[in-house]
Amino acid sequence: PGENAFQVKITAPDEQFTRVGVQVLDRKDGSFLVRYRMYASYKKLKIEVKTGDKHVAKSPYVLEGPVYHENCDCPQEESSVWLEEMNCPPVIPQIQRDLANFPIVDPDKIAKEIPERFGQRQSLCHYTIKDNEVYIKTYGEHVGFRIFMDAILLSLTRKVKMPDVEFFVNLGDWPLEKKKSPQNLHPIFSWCGSSESKDIVMPTYDLTDSVLETMGRVSLDMMSVQANTGPSWEDKNTTAFWRGRDSRKERLELVKLSRKYPEIIDAAFTNFFFFKHDESLYGPIVKHISFFDFFKYKYQINIDGTVAAYRLPYLLAGNSVVLKQDSIYYEHFYNELQPWKHYIPFKSDLSDLLEKLQWAKDHDEEAKNIAKSGQEFARNNLMGDHIFCYYFKLFQEYASLQVSEPKIREGMEKVQQPEDDLFPCTCHRKK
Repeated sequence: PGENAFQVKITAPDEQFTRVGVQVLDRKDGSFLVRYRMYASYKKLKIEVKTGDKHVAKSPYVLEGPVYHENCDCPQEESSVWLEEMNCPPVIPQIQRDLANFPIVDPDKIAKEIPERFGQRQSLCHYTIKDNEVYIKTYGEHVGFRIFMDAILLSLTRKVKMPDVEFFVNLGDWPLEKKKSPQNLHPIFSWCGSSESKDIVMPTYDLTDSVLETMGRVSLDMMSVQANTGPSWEDKNTTAFWRGRDSRKERLELVKLSRKYPEIIDAAFTNFFFFKHDESLYGPIVKHISFFDFFKYKYQINIDGTVAAYRLPYLLAGNSVVLKQDSIYYEHFYNELQPWKHYIPFKSDLSDLLEKLQWAKDHDEEAKNIAKSGQEFARNNLMGDHIFCYYFKLFQEYASLQVSEPKIREGMEKVQQPEDDLFPCTCHRKK
């Protein structure tokens, strides 16, 4: 019907002003997403959906509140109620797999042993959540990425009462716990897992940030990408596409292939960092293009960077087919993806990439269906509510393994909730 088919207006009936930003996203398949961001809290909200000047379906809808904006600190005391309201799944298989390595967790023991083992060389955060307040101590010098972890923990504690829990987060790219024997494994939370390590995976900082900052940040997020998937399948360019930096040898190989077969693959570097001495061979670097422009191409190549390439959620949400390199690295959802159903696999050394691209060209209908399944997967498993559910379930299950009381340790500081809220809220749950 076109992107202007519907007008959506959100107001607070009892207020003179409503501070709500609204965005209608046309997914070009007959479905629309509407997202809104509230900058203040309201007793109730009225949502009007119109086409022309006629209300659609049961519009106007009234959301009986109170309805709180993101910065409002008003946790639901009963986690079971919150989980139900969020439609969280009862079991998340990846969490079960990761925690199976840790039949018990002893906070006193890990508080001493993890810093001794990793604290000098790695960038780590030691967190304790106690009475729904967040406390932290950092180790190592590169701890800037703690902002992402702080943000999701504060956001969760504003929404729901978190269990008392004590844990360590690895802020680096590579998973840390590489012990072969199950004896004395240390539980470490990481954004990326690998088949050679035992880290407990969480949604990546990139995906997490895109959820928390939705409509607030200019870069990519899982919703805006759905409204910017380029031309329809039939009108896409049939060259395979890739852009990125030189963070892995196979990426150099990909650019080499692209040089040799420019009509099949369009791959180029946007900057050099790791293989500067090879710049003359694999350069020149090209200008960055908008991620949305990737989807002018039918075939998207997903190849590891230092670890898993964190752009996969966004690539899946488009309507191009993803060719994914076999890899030891994975994000929190990779194990639920199925090759040939959600993506087309190719060998880690790229030896069969051209063959797989040829298969996709010869089997256009199948390739289109794989693209569609990948897109459905992203829509049904990688949106904001799924990310909140994943984190909460992870901490809840992990907390239940603790055999002693989590403590606010020496040297920990409290992570404060944001203060600069222009529109303070009154929480109906607090006396």
